[in-house]
Amino acid sequence: MLCDICKKRTATLHFTEIINEQINEIHLCEECAKEKGVDEIPIKPSFSLADLFAGLLETEKPFAPTEKEVILKCKNCGLTYSGFKEGGKLGCSQCYETFKENLFPLLRRIHGSTQHTGKTPLKVEGKLKYLNQIKRLRQELNRVVMEEEFEKAAEIRDKIKELEKKSR
Repeated sequence: MLCDICKKRTATLHFTEIINEQINEIHLCEECAKEKGVDEIPIKPSFSLADLFAGLLETEKPFAPTEKEVILKCKNCGLTYSGFKEGGKLGCSQCYETFKENLFPLLRRIHGSTQHTGKTPLKVEGKLKYLNQIKRLRQELNRVVMEEEFEKAAEIRDKIKELEKKSR
């Protein structure tokens, strides 16, 4: 979106004003905002992800970093785990690996899992379910063939064929 004033640069500041149910929006680039003095207004969002993470890390007792948390420090950016708990932001991509042990419980609490699964469009969700089952059954089929359990292999083969028909 371009700046409403200069119509040249990308707008990075977006303001919405609602007066008597009339909505007025203005979108400004940094330079035009500086010229108009808008960049000097102290604006602090009422909600931020940093605040959310910091809140999720809080316990009932006041913040007092454990000795292990004070020592735990990212070798790349120097952020300590206690610094992350205070600010709610990681310093770099290496922090994920450094603080992995401490982040897993947090991620599990927020997302319900530590494994990213993404979202599947509803149109293909059923088909993907069948394809994943087929993939798992093929792996099982290879295993039972290697163990020379041919009767079980025939059952698995038939299940695969049935699922392949359903997935079309």
